[in-house]
Amino acid sequence: MKKLSLCGLLAFICLAGAVSAQPVRRQAEPVPADRIVAVVNDEVITLYELRTRLDMAIGQLKRQGTAQPPRDVLEQQMLERLIIDKVQLQQAREIGLRVDDAQLEQAIQRIAAANKMTPAQFREALQKDGVQYERFREEIRAEITIARLREREVENKIAISEGEIDNYLSDEASKVGGKEEYEVAHILLRAPESATSDQLQKLKAKADQIIARLEKGEDFAKLAAAYSDAPDGLQGGNLSARPLERLPSVFADVVVKLKPGEVAPVQRSPNGFHIVKLVGKRGGSALPAVQQTHARHILIRVNELVSETEAQHKLEGLLDRIRHGGNFAELAKLHSQDGSASKGGDLGWIYPGDTVPEFERAMNQLSPGQVSQPVKSPFGYHLIEVLERRVQDASAERQRVAARQILRERKLDEAYQDWLRQARDRAYVEIRLVEP
Repeated sequence: MKKLSLCGLLAFICLAGAVSAQPVRRQAEPVPADRIVAVVNDEVITLYELRTRLDMAIGQLKRQGTAQPPRDVLEQQMLERLIIDKVQLQQAREIGLRVDDAQLEQAIQRIAAANKMTPAQFREALQKDGVQYERFREEIRAEITIARLREREVENKIAISEGEIDNYLSDEASKVGGKEEYEVAHILLRAPESATSDQLQKLKAKADQIIARLEKGEDFAKLAAAYSDAPDGLQGGNLSARPLERLPSVFADVVVKLKPGEVAPVQRSPNGFHIVKLVGKRGGSALPAVQQTHARHILIRVNELVSETEAQHKLEGLLDRIRHGGNFAELAKLHSQDGSASKGGDLGWIYPGDTVPEFERAMNQLSPGQVSQPVKSPFGYHLIEVLERRVQDASAERQRVAARQILRERKLDEAYQDWLRQARDRAYVEIRLVEP
């Protein structure tokens, strides 16, 4: 059967083996009872949850061709990741952040489309792979919730000053560095926010042991899966290829001194200890050309007279008419509650950052000619259609926009890791993995 590509989302909940057929015996074999393996604030993580995610991780490593760490090591690492996820989902609930069923279905439809399947075909494929659809849906809901939380609590709070942009644009070294893209893999050993000197010494010793194992030829991806506290540990710690200025500073400072395949000495940052490997590098450009999107939309505003449900229902009706041959521009003129209505909802050519994040995120997931499901933003609900896309060299003004984004990306990973460390340290966590 065709393999499923789920675009970086957690997609496989490998339950095979959780309940297995046993040979018939005169007396029934005892079945191990589920138990609590961790308490996180007022919630628990069970052994069943841990083993389910562990089976999923092992399956992912096998599909990637990554050497598998010892199961007990991977089990401890997976439990810590479950704790981190639980802490983030609890915080999302506390601030009222939720992903409703309509948003969830849109995400699943996009995943199905990426696999060139209808939603029904995709659901059937999951079932054939032994994946429970309802559990899959909730995993995707959690992934989206965590992504939105990160956007709200970290991304939206990163400030870039005009002075930083001026320095970046005038810095000849950054422009030279930007001519090459660096593919980097890393292992993070996260330090608690108020770590003692003894704790830091033990973490540094652990990092040195990992370096020693790498020098003896052990696989970097295997050790990342076993020990890295970063979210990308199961992907071998690999970051996408980026210009030097888009890398976190703790990486950028060392990769320029490395040859492809080399590993830097242990690096210290406020988040802990980092092991950095240069996988490779390739040509690039200092300031990339900017992708513009030509889009149009229909907006229904939510107010004291129009509820969210009514706005969604109205747009769903308009979407049905468009799918049956209705003219988007004419419907926008008649129904859109936006200044662009007189132009058929046409927003012209949009640069990255021109619209609110909710609108831009939905727009970027559309192909030319594709119309979205109703999309919620601070202004109300939208139907969005992408007409075409183009890539152009940036003007001086847009160079500043691109520079701001580059500087934001450079700060983002460090800021997110710092936020995660603080959130983990504030939570009450009791580990019960080892039975008394």
